[in-house]
Amino acid sequence: MTDYSPANSAPVHVIGGGLAGSEAAWQLARAGVPVVLHEMRPERATDAHHTQDMAELVCSNSFRSDDYETNAVGLLHEEMRRLGSLILSSADAHRVPAGAALAVDREGFAAAVTKALESDPLITIERGEIDTLPPEDWSSVIIATGPLTSPGLSKAICDVTGQDQLAFFDAIAPIVHKESIDFDKAWYQSRYDKGDGKDYINLPMTRAQYETFIEDLLAAEKHQFKDWEKDTPYFEGCLPIEVMAERGPRTLSFGPMKPVGLTNPHDPETRLGAVVQLRQDNALGTLYNMVGFQTKLTYGEQQRIFRTIPGLENAEFARLGGIHRNTFINSPRLLDGALRLKTQPRLRFAGQITGCEGYVESAAIGLLAGRFAAAERLEKDPALPPATTSIGALLNHITGGAEAETFQPMNANFGLFPPLPTDDLPKKQRPRGRDRKQLLSKRALEDLNSWISVSKEAAE
Repeated sequence: MTDYSPANSAPVHVIGGGLAGSEAAWQLARAGVPVVLHEMRPERATDAHHTQDMAELVCSNSFRSDDYETNAVGLLHEEMRRLGSLILSSADAHRVPAGAALAVDREGFAAAVTKALESDPLITIERGEIDTLPPEDWSSVIIATGPLTSPGLSKAICDVTGQDQLAFFDAIAPIVHKESIDFDKAWYQSRYDKGDGKDYINLPMTRAQYETFIEDLLAAEKHQFKDWEKDTPYFEGCLPIEVMAERGPRTLSFGPMKPVGLTNPHDPETRLGAVVQLRQDNALGTLYNMVGFQTKLTYGEQQRIFRTIPGLENAEFARLGGIHRNTFINSPRLLDGALRLKTQPRLRFAGQITGCEGYVESAAIGLLAGRFAAAERLEKDPALPPATTSIGALLNHITGGAEAETFQPMNANFGLFPPLPTDDLPKKQRPRGRDRKQLLSKRALEDLNSWISVSKEAAE
């Protein structure tokens, strides 16, 4: 931990105790900088949260692929581990089976993050809503209020930026009690037997059953949006299942319900028309998440339709699906390369409010915001990560790499990375597919290690 100068002892204020805010506070404390972490729960509840824990996961319990060699999200996991991420260390400690993905026991994960923050002597947690711009005497602030920013603060941000906030809907998938699943019809298997080969519970559908299911989805009663919500777009990476079904009768069977790489041991001769997969949601293995089943169906319709899925006829739901409105700023227009608001540099933004999408992406931007704010407090220049890394490519995208006019939320992906030297070779000589991804990942980790070494030397 870096020695902290009493002359610069004013704390950094972090608003929001989600994934990004928690990670930002942790990184500041690791640098020896005092932090006040503001979280409005439980004094002000949200439509999506159920506890007062920091870093509560309100949607899926999956951090997605953990393959750092051929997947940009998995690479981001590995980079954050090497950067001392609280979110990744807590996720690893509370991991549950999920094939090649990193999924967690959501309650254990959030409790671990909360305990770490509460136990740190440099972190003070204050409960209560910040419903306007922070006072001027807060000289360094990280706003990490996520997709559920309170209305008052949202309006204040709009006023100070002179921009309308963008918004989109994010949907939540149901969770099923394992004991209510009929294993005379269901079976354990990972697609193509990845991971342990049995990390998912699978529910089979014939072609006829699938077609009836699609008809029911399309005809079912949905939650109606308010007038001010009707023009809000969905994020493509988290579409409600009924919205996907509206795009064509085969959309789901080529998406989250694809039957490939699976064999029904109860009836191996019958061709699968579709498969519903359930992923473990807690360490005890008593709860399972319906993969890809984000929905805006009414609760009654969810129970009626989902119980027509073979194996779920008597399903008991620990949580039904839902939908909430996300908000984010036009970061390429408003933020500088160190995540500061150009018109008020004392204000930084981090997490989903910046327009990055996904748990790990939000935490990654929180990690950077915390490090940048710590460097300023220590009177040093913020060290930007190489754009060749997953975390650097994501930062570059939201702070100028994306077109401001068409800016939309983005997950980490290799399309954000600078080209390889081999990309200049004739087309037939260029590495492709898996080989190219491995080269991008290898370069990223080499560049990350060099950046870490240089950053350590600068801090000494």
